[in-house]
Parts: sequence; C-alpha cells; structure tokens
Amino acid sequence: MFNAEKVKNECVQWIRDFFEENGKGCNAVVGISGGKDSSIVAALCVEALGKDRVIGVLMPCGEQADIDMAKLLVSHLGIEHYIVNIKDAVDGLTAAIPFELSEQSRTNLPPRVRMTTLYAVAQSHNGRVANTCNLSEDWVGYSTRYGDSVGDFSPCSFLTVAEMKQIGRLLGLPDVLVDKVPIDGLCGKTDEENLGFTYAELDRYIRTGEIDDPDKKALIDRKHKANLFKLQLMPSFKPEI
Repeated sequence: MFNAEKVKNECVQWIRDFFEENGKGCNAVVGISGGKDSSIVAALCVEALGKDRVIGVLMPCGEQADIDMAKLLVSHLGIEHYIVNIKDAVDGLTAAIPFELSEQSRTNLPPRVRMTTLYAVAQSHNGRVANTCNLSEDWVGYSTRYGDSVGDFSPCSFLTVAEMKQIGRLLGLPDVLVDKVPIDGLCGKTDEENLGFTYAELDRYIRTGEIDDPDKKALIDRKHKANLFKLQLMPSFKPEI
C-alpha cells in the first residue's frame, strides 16, 4: 500500500540532503510547463528549501495554450519566475542547419533548447536543475534524451503517475494542476493518445505486473526495452592500461 505522506516527507528530506551535499545555499531551478509533474516537483522543492530558493522557468515556444496553468502554479507557490520564449532560438537553429530536419528532430528540438535554457538560468543564479520525469514516463521512454530526461537531481523518477497525484494533493496544489490531462506539448496530442495505453494501465503493470490486454502488454514491454538507453550512463570505452 502506497503511503503518500511518508514518501512525500522522505522526498522532501532527500531534496534537503541533496542540496546540503551538492550545493549548500544553492537554488532549485524548475522548468514549469503547467502540468502536474513540474508543479509537484516545484512544490516539493518549496517545502524542502523554502520559496525563496526555488526559481520557476516558463518556456513557451511561441503561443502556449495552457501557459495560464504554469502562471497559476508560480503564483500559488509564490516563487520567483522567468518567462523565456524559445521560439526564436528554435527557429534560428532550424534555419541554420543545412538540411531538412526529420520530424522526430523537429519534435525533440524544443525540449533540448528548454534544457539549455534551464542550465543558463541555473548557472546565472547559483542553481541546480530539477528533473521532472516520473517512473511511468521513464518506463516507456516518454521523454527527450538530453531534453526533459536530464537534470541535476530527480525527486520523482521512481514514482508512478498515480503516486505523483497523491503527493500533489498532500502538497496542497490546486486540483486543476494535479488532474490536468497530460499533453506532451510537442505535437498537441495527449500522452495517452501517443502511448497507446492509459497511465492507469501502465501504473498497474509497473507495480503489480498485471495487465488485461496482451497487446498493450507487448507494446509496453517493447517501448520499455527500446528506451532503456535513456536511463543509462553514456557507454564509455575503458582501455586496459
């Protein structure tokens, strides 16, 4: 049985310990998308460090339909924040590359520019960048390598979507943020439309090994195996010297 309060308290202490060991007095820098994951990670950092040591960065690429949710979050938490529109950077880089980018390259370019932006903010504000991924997304590789898949510390990468929601409620976040339908922000589809199964099905399978649809089991297993490289360190040749 998942004990949300116990896990939340342990996670808050883990964040404090991380900053004690890896940047005493540093700030937590969190990319704020308006979704539940970045909202929950930001709220955990506020509880761990205090709102004066958490910086939110909103990074629309042109117009962002749900940016009001990101603004609601930073207002609710009372944290310092910056809005950095990355459209010119994405367009400039796209134009500078001397060939037509593949569809996948175009899709993944904005999250990689966002991570570059987060590190620029962090290095200018004595910060450490928070990774906002959860276990459910990581399990099936639903992240961009060297985009939202990285960071300096990761509070929630071993928590499923369902577990994250329980913690979000304990943190007192508005229901509209905790229950917001996850949208990837890249192609306009919901996460579940892109994945081909629901997070409820995925979370159950991760925690119990049970799933009713054998086709969805095969799909999840295939995605998990194909994307394990995103969670591993870069392979390095070690010569025998």
